[in-house]
Amino acid sequence: MALFVALPQVLESIARQLRLDAPEVTSRLLQVAAVWSLAWAGLRVIKLAARRIELVVDDGDPRISTIREKRGLTIAQLLRTVGRGLVVVLAVLLTLNLFIEIGPLLAGAGILGLAVSFGAQSLVKDFLSGFFFLLENQFAIGDVIEVGGKVGVVEHITLRIVVLRDVEGVRHIIPNGEIKAVSNRTAGWSRAVVDVAVGPAESVERTLAVTRDELARLTTDEEWSPLLDGTPEVWGVEAIGDNRVVVRAVARTQAGGQWGISREIRRRLKNRFDREGIRLPGIPLAATPVAAPPPPAVEAGTDAVQSSPLR
Repeated sequence: MALFVALPQVLESIARQLRLDAPEVTSRLLQVAAVWSLAWAGLRVIKLAARRIELVVDDGDPRISTIREKRGLTIAQLLRTVGRGLVVVLAVLLTLNLFIEIGPLLAGAGILGLAVSFGAQSLVKDFLSGFFFLLENQFAIGDVIEVGGKVGVVEHITLRIVVLRDVEGVRHIIPNGEIKAVSNRTAGWSRAVVDVAVGPAESVERTLAVTRDELARLTTDEEWSPLLDGTPEVWGVEAIGDNRVVVRAVARTQAGGQWGISREIRRRLKNRFDREGIRLPGIPLAATPVAAPPPPAVEAGTDAVQSSPLR
């Protein structure tokens, strides 16, 4: 109640400061309210548009992230960050314009920004690099990339930074201007490469045949077949070393599916090799028990207890 009583006095004080009468101040405040109402509506539209983009690109399968999905998520996130910033800045400028002339202010800000840009060349470089990353679609939200020795999932992209989350949960924030090369491990499609070592005494042809048969069974599995992009292949003997022969199997997968497929192939081959009797390196043959020799027969009348040498 006290606030409503003091409101006219506040308006008169503002009017005296700005050399305006009370009705004009009231009119300006109503205009300010209108500006920020429109700004709030603009923010809501941006939020709904970003959400709509995410729903349109979603294919309903959480196991597979398509290029369309990643691109849509990136655009939606960029729309939220850049759109919000533009709406807020525009609302602030319109609010100031109701009370002061912002033309000289904008001119001064332009000159100040030019002066700052000479001292903040790295910031300008970050923005330019980020712009071309997004324009060329080098990577997107959800991609697994390697940048500057850091490997992780892209969580956030702006015109200035890229945020990665590695397998240990560590969050890496990398300025765009420092990115010299990007290795995208989930661009379009991926490949699972599995090297399996067996003992040198095992038949290579039999090992290859068993491996091919198990990979063929993988393609008929309802859980794993959607992650495959084609039929897995056995390339043959990859290496021969000390006490081992290495066989290489490869499978082209959907983007990001190579790690799960690799683990499943290793599990299946280990279980299949155990059933087929194919030994892995370092696992010896089953030991054959050796029977102990029978004790010497005791002749009748012979004392079995030997006399102590001290007696």
